[in-house]
This record gives sequence, C-alpha cells and structure tokens, in this order.
Amino acid sequence: MHHRRVWGGVVAAGMVTLLCACTASAPVPSASTTTPAQPTPEASAPATDAVPVRPSGEPVVIAEGLDAPWSILRLPGGATLISERDTALVRELLPDGSLRDAATVADVDPNGEGGLLGLAYLPPSGADGGWVYAYFTAASDNRIVRMPLTGTAGSIGLGAPEQVLSGIPAAGNHNGGRIGFGPDGLLYATAGDAGDTDNAQDLGSLGGKILRMTPTGEVPADNPFGNLVYSYGHRNPQGIAWDSSGQLWVSEFGQNTWDELNLITAGGNYGWPLAEGSDGGSGFTDPVRQWSTGEASPSGLAIVNDTVFMAALRGERLWRIDPSTGTVDGWFVNSFGRLRDVVSGPDGTLWFVSNNTDGRGTPAPGDDRLYQVEVRP
Repeated sequence: MHHRRVWGGVVAAGMVTLLCACTASAPVPSASTTTPAQPTPEASAPATDAVPVRPSGEPVVIAEGLDAPWSILRLPGGATLISERDTALVRELLPDGSLRDAATVADVDPNGEGGLLGLAYLPPSGADGGWVYAYFTAASDNRIVRMPLTGTAGSIGLGAPEQVLSGIPAAGNHNGGRIGFGPDGLLYATAGDAGDTDNAQDLGSLGGKILRMTPTGEVPADNPFGNLVYSYGHRNPQGIAWDSSGQLWVSEFGQNTWDELNLITAGGNYGWPLAEGSDGGSGFTDPVRQWSTGEASPSGLAIVNDTVFMAALRGERLWRIDPSTGTVDGWFVNSFGRLRDVVSGPDGTLWFVSNNTDGRGTPAPGDDRLYQVEVRP
C-alpha cells in the first residue's frame, strides 16, 4: 500500500510569487504573475531549524566554454569537476576560471540525450584515495562506473574505470542519469524509462526507477523488492538530493502536462505511465509539486538549508521551493537559457550551469557557462 503524504502549509491553488531576472547582464529579481499549477497538498515538510535561503544579488560567471555540461561535482579540497555529455570529458575547473581536461570516460556513446551524465564522489576508505562515479550511455545500455581519484586540485585525474552496474535501459531520450550517495552511504541513481513506458511499472526492469545499491553495485539487504529497485513508476527523473532529515527528493520530467518534484519513499509507485502529475487519489504516490512542462523540464536538484533549488531546461529558470511554507519562486527567468544542474557552492553560494549547447538551446557566445550566486535568508 502506497500512502499519499501531506505537505503542511502548502496552499493547493493559491498564487505564488515568481521572481525573475530582467536581463542576463543584470539579473535582479522582479515580480511576475505566472503560477505553477499545484496538486492537492501532499508531502510533509522536514523537521528542521534551518532558515530558508534565497538568491541574493547578481550571478557571476565562474567559467565558460563548456560543451553540453551535465553534472557539477564539487570535491573536498576545493576541486570541481564538470561532465560534458557529448565529448565524454570530465573537465576540472581551475581557480582562474579556466578548464582543463581531467579525464575521458571510456565507452561513452553519445546518442540524443544520452552520453556522459551524472557524477558522484565517494570519500577514501582505507588505502584508496576516493572514487569518482559516472553514469553514462554506452552502445547498448546505460552504465555506472567508478574511477579512482588521483592528483590534487589543479591536477585531478581519474584512473581506470571499474564497472558498478550495467544493463540500465538506454535510448535517445529518457535516460535519467543523476547519481549521488545518500546519508546511508549507499549509491542512488535515477533511471529513465528509455522511451518504453512498460519499463516504469515492471519491477524486473531497471528502467523508470530510482535505484539503490552498495558502492560496488550490490543489492542492499533492506531494499524493498530484493533487487536494486528503490521506487518505481518514474518517466525521466534527473535530479536527486537529500534534506537535513535524510529525506530523498527527486525532480522528474513529465510528458505533455506535468513535471514533478517528488519525495521518495522505499517501495513507492509514482504512477508513470498510468498517471502524470497528481493522480487524484488512485493509489500512487503524488508529487509534492507539479509544473507545466513549459515552466520546468527539471534536471539538477540541490538542497541548501532545507530549501530546494531545481534547475529548469525548457523553463529557463531556477526554481526555489521552501517545503516549510510551501512557497515557490522562479529566479532568473529567461536570463541564462536552459539550466541543467545546480549544487551548493562555497561560502554561502549556489552554483548552476547553463545547457544551451545541448542541441535544444540557443547558445550565446561563450556558452555554456557556470554561474555563482549568493544565497541568504
């Protein structure tokens, strides 16, 4: 039995204030009246004393000249890696804003929306120096590998890959691709349905799922179905993050009507393809929030002070969601183009990357860019 959850303080059909930047050169928030349609209130807010934050001031460019960037990975010690979908390169950001090639991931076979996608980091254990994990599209499937991290900031390298998982369905779209280590030390991956809607409800398929595994790809003993499936009924989830209570949040592309922000529970069925967005009580786990596809097409997800930030591609904005109040704000609307990923930055900042060179955007000279903006209460 999959229970619907209640998000205290959310108004089901109220107006929300959207904040947007007026121009790319001076992205100062200003009021808008666009309202993302919302389902019935459905998710409990995390119990936390964290003070919600919001962008403050003008984003600044940290780096430019990226080619279809997909994932930002900040490492301990100050290094940052960025994956490029179509080149299979992992780029290292240097202190002066320049980029160097840290590694090329073997066996990547870019195809449409597939290629080198998510990155994750596992700290050292014993004699190893830590690992960088990569989710990518190969010739016949999506895979997860891990590569030993070598060097230090400014000279990062990645060693020979070890396979963690293969056999995730792949296609020219709906590949999912975001990975991250949860508070439990286990690796989570968002897997799309690869264009085959039957995958999402098939517990024997890795497609259309949130997957949960050990760092070496084994099935944890407490997974709900005795395999790698943690939740199912997903179409194309591409963002993953945890709040201070350890709750797992995932952003997901809908088809023609609703994009979603979901709070994930073990064994939950999120409805696709039988439901898109809130299903009105038919037994599926409903989204916490839903947006029209023109306002979102969500990808990367970050949580700072229990404030959720969601990068939107077609919506060309950064969504801010405060679960404690139900407030939803849109930032930098149409200022920087398509936004692919967002992460917590250093010293009270947020980093996000544009994705205008992915074949669906309109790149400006210097695209794609990595941006930094301060966040404050």
